[in-house]
Amino acid sequence: MGEMTEPQWRAFLSEGTRTGKVAVTRKDGSPHVTPLWFVLDGPDIVFNVDKNSMKGRILRRDPRVCMTVDLQEPPYAFVMVEGEATLSDDLEEMLPWSLRLGDRYMGPERGDEYGRRNAVEGVLLVRVRMNKVVAFDDITA
Repeated sequence: MGEMTEPQWRAFLSEGTRTGKVAVTRKDGSPHVTPLWFVLDGPDIVFNVDKNSMKGRILRRDPRVCMTVDLQEPPYAFVMVEGEATLSDDLEEMLPWSLRLGDRYMGPERGDEYGRRNAVEGVLLVRVRMNKVVAFDDITA
């Protein structure tokens, strides 16, 4: 098992269509974890969330986030990120990021469709500033 360097974990997070599993904390202290589409923007992870979903409501109350992305077959690997979210409902700011998300996860032939569908009223643009990253590859070594 080896610890990834920053260029390695950034490449790992950006590869293919791996989803992030995002954990937030409910009012009673219990965790809430859901998968989501994301992209990197410098020191931030960027994704969209419905503002009335459980995740959206929790993030408005408590911006702390923990996200993992993993390779689910041998040699196994993972990246875990902790950070704090900022939220925006500015549709002009949201659209280019939603288009990038659509392209990444649905491909160029359907990316525009999904990007525009997700940059609408009621959706939030979320930026998580990465404060701590733990990343390991080749876990079976």
